[in-house]
Amino acid sequence: MNILEELKWRGLWADCTDEAALAARLAAGPTTLYCGFDPTADSLHVGNLVPLLALRRFQQAGHRPIALAGGATGMVGDPSGKSQERPQLTLEILAANIACVKDQLRRLLDFENPVNPARLVDNLEWTGPVSFLEFLRDIGKHFSVNAMVHKESIRARMEDPDREAGISYTEFSYMLLQAFDFYYLCREHQCELQIGGSDQWGNITAGTDLIRKKLGRSACGLTLPLITNADGSKFGKTVAGAVWLNPRKTSVYRFYQFWIRTDDRDVVRYLKYFTFLSREEIETLENQHREKPESRVAHRALARAVTELIHGAAATAEAIRASEVLFGGDLEGIAESTFDEIVGEAPTREAAATLFDGAGCPLADILALSGLCSSKGQARKDVEGGGIYVNNQRATLRNLTRADLCFGRYLLLRKGKRNYTVILARD
Repeated sequence: MNILEELKWRGLWADCTDEAALAARLAAGPTTLYCGFDPTADSLHVGNLVPLLALRRFQQAGHRPIALAGGATGMVGDPSGKSQERPQLTLEILAANIACVKDQLRRLLDFENPVNPARLVDNLEWTGPVSFLEFLRDIGKHFSVNAMVHKESIRARMEDPDREAGISYTEFSYMLLQAFDFYYLCREHQCELQIGGSDQWGNITAGTDLIRKKLGRSACGLTLPLITNADGSKFGKTVAGAVWLNPRKTSVYRFYQFWIRTDDRDVVRYLKYFTFLSREEIETLENQHREKPESRVAHRALARAVTELIHGAAATAEAIRASEVLFGGDLEGIAESTFDEIVGEAPTREAAATLFDGAGCPLADILALSGLCSSKGQARKDVEGGGIYVNNQRATLRNLTRADLCFGRYLLLRKGKRNYTVILARD
C-alpha cells in the first residue's frame, strides 16, 4: 500500500481538498507536510496522537514532516470544538510547554534522519515580528467575513443559544493565523500539505486558499477523523482526566492500563489508529479477538505497542509486570513506584505498624480487619481451604511480622482469584 491507501485502510481518512492532486504529488516524490498543535499544557496527551502518528507514517513513507508548535496561535486559542473561550496563556508558559513536549516529539518523529529529517518549528518566530496593521493589510484582506462565519468552528459558536458565550474577535481571527502558518511554511519550506483532525477543515482550507491567492500555487489539506469511543464518549478521557504522555502526569502503568481497558468494540480500530503493526498482524489479532475475545490478545498487543512507542521497552515491561500482579503474578523484584500504582487499584485498609512487631499478628486477625473475611473464624476456614494469598503466595495460618511487609509498609492480600485488599501499615 502507498501512504494514502494505508491511511484509508486504517480508517485515518476524513476528507481531502483534492485527492487526485495529492495522490499525484505524493507519487511524484517526497513532499513536505505539517501538522500543528497548540502547547496548552506541558505535555501532549493521547488525543494528540492520531495526527502526530500520521506525520510519522508520512516520514516512514519518505516524506518530510514538520511539527508546528503554536507559540503564537496558542496565545489566541483555537475555537474549533470549543463551546467557550480558552484561557489565555503567557509567552513564558507557552515557551515552557513547548520545551517540555520536544522530548515527546522525538519519540514520535526522527529528527536525525539524514534523508528526510523531521523539523520542529514555532509559529511565534514568523508571526511575532508582524505588526497588526501589516497583518490586516497583507493577510486579512484575502478573507471574506461572509465565508468565515460559515465555517463550522465559527458558526457553532455564533449560533450557541447562550449568546453571552459567543466568540471573541480574538478567537474569530484564529483561522487567519493558521492560514498564515501554512502560507509561510509553503513559501519558506515548500510545504505542500497540511494534516489535522476533521475539526480543522475550515482552518486548513483557509490556508490552501491563501496560498493560492498570494503565491499562485496549489497546496492540499487532509483531515483525519476525530476519535470517539464506541459508546460515543470522548476518546482519551478517564475519571482522572486526560491521559498524558508525560509519565509524571500519567504513570506508565496507568498509561498501559488505559489501553488494556479499551472497549472490545474499539480494540481493532485502535490497533489500526495507534500502532505500526502491519495489516497482516492486525488482521491476525482481529481474527483471534473475534474467535476468543476473553483472551484479550488484541488488547495486550495494543497496550504493549503504544506504551513501547511512547515510553520505551523497559518501562513497558515494568508496567506489564505490575498488571500481572493483580492476576497473581510474582512480586519479586518489582519497583516500589510500580507497586504504589498497584495499591491504587485495590481497596486499602490502614493498620498500626506495631501489630507486626515482635511475634507479629495472626493472619486471621488481619483478614478480618481487611474485610476480605467476615470474621476471624471464617478467615481461618478460608486459609485452611487454600483460598487466601499473602503477597500473591498461598497463605498458611501463622503470624505476620514486619518481614512480610512489602517495602516495609504493605501487605497485598487476596481471596480467591480477584478479590484484593491492601493493608497499609502506618507507624
